[in-house]
Amino acid sequence: MAKPIRRPRLFEALIPVIFLTALISVNVFIFGDDALAGSNQIVLILSASVAAIIALRTGHKWDTLHKGIVKAIGSAMSAILILFLIGSLAGTWLLSGIVPAMIYYGLQILNPTIFLVAASVVSAIVSLATGSSWSTVATIGVALLGIGKTLGIPEGIIGGAIISGAYFGDKMSPLSDTTNLAPAMAGTDLFTHIRYMAWTTVPSILIALLIFMVIGLTRAQDGAINDIKPVLGAIEGSFRITPVLFLVPALVITLIIRKVPALPALLAGTLAGGVFALIFQPHIIGQVSGIEDNFLKASYVAVMKAMYTDISVTTDNAMVSNLLETGGMSGMLNTVWLIICAMIFGGIMESSGLLQRITESVIKLAHNTGSLVAATAGTCIFFNITASDQYLAIVVPGRMFAETYKKRGLSPQNLSRTLEDSGTVTSVLVPWNTCGATQSAVLGVPTVAFLPYAFFNIISPFMTIIFAYLNIRISRLSRKEKDEDQHNER
Repeated sequence: MAKPIRRPRLFEALIPVIFLTALISVNVFIFGDDALAGSNQIVLILSASVAAIIALRTGHKWDTLHKGIVKAIGSAMSAILILFLIGSLAGTWLLSGIVPAMIYYGLQILNPTIFLVAASVVSAIVSLATGSSWSTVATIGVALLGIGKTLGIPEGIIGGAIISGAYFGDKMSPLSDTTNLAPAMAGTDLFTHIRYMAWTTVPSILIALLIFMVIGLTRAQDGAINDIKPVLGAIEGSFRITPVLFLVPALVITLIIRKVPALPALLAGTLAGGVFALIFQPHIIGQVSGIEDNFLKASYVAVMKAMYTDISVTTDNAMVSNLLETGGMSGMLNTVWLIICAMIFGGIMESSGLLQRITESVIKLAHNTGSLVAATAGTCIFFNITASDQYLAIVVPGRMFAETYKKRGLSPQNLSRTLEDSGTVTSVLVPWNTCGATQSAVLGVPTVAFLPYAFFNIISPFMTIIFAYLNIRISRLSRKEKDEDQHNER
């Protein structure tokens, strides 16, 4: 006779999560910034094994758990394909000079009178262009910090302005791994997620910029910004910079607005970037390909390499050279690896009922949409503090609450928005989190010094909760979507 399946106790359901949190903490202590290179993924596998053992003890069969794993990985395949195309797009946009042009024109808006606002906006532009808050802070952020200090502004305030802008751009960029990870966990698509997230993200950054404006205007600021001239010169000396390059991003934005699916829209942007590289940056083609005597062959090699592997453009400015790097499709492999391992963990937790048992305990406290979103945001922040990793602060709550949002008739973009509004942006506010520790080390500013001034990061979780309680832009599942979900469950 088959062993009867019993309902897991809450403590049993929490064991894999406790195990995951403890081992991730060890990882962060031992591996530091390199934890994402593989050790966190292994911890997810080991945590999945712990969950499987508990599931087997409660009467589940391995076949059921295996099917749960396969189903969970299958649900993330769309996001994985998008991530690969994002890597290719980032490569051709660097090769064509689109990303350098965004940085170049963004730096033009710096002004001593409104330095804090300008620093935040420039950081946002660069992060939006590169899809990486880490790269932005480590390059342009370091330069902006030096400029601000020469103007007599406290480093904590400058750091807060840089962090606010960098994380706004990271959140809103389709090139960002967390911006792709959140909708994958929630079960929605990338561009729907970005459009929906704008409703809470834009007001948050506007409030932050207003605060920075007030702070800036109340301080006496003299002097000119000359430190940025070498950066502009290095970009201008390496690329042909022209506003015409923005036709490619305009194409992608147009396709998004016209609701073209993400994969063809991103592929169009990738290929257009490759074509513009041939037209505007033939000298970069030779540098990246290493072929000088055959332009046709060099073009093919350079564009292909930009799409699938690491490329970099060397300038006479080390900081600019560090910024002008991209990993192509291969650069996305660690994130894809993380998603697959997270789906293995989530698949076992879901199919065994362990995740449902934990969620039920949390959901008892959430009687309406506002309290549900607040519970989600609190869980994300909890994992940022305990697991010390922003990816897990998105992955685990995403899997925990996905079914609950559907059962309450809420579209998955509500969940994906909350994951980013609370998981992505608060990671940098925790000194022992990988994000907080890294940004502090890169800037040379203690986390507790910039934390009170990272207004965007502080405001974002509250903004998403306020929207939920006031029922502003809370998308509901249509009858057709509900029927499709019921059909998929069967």
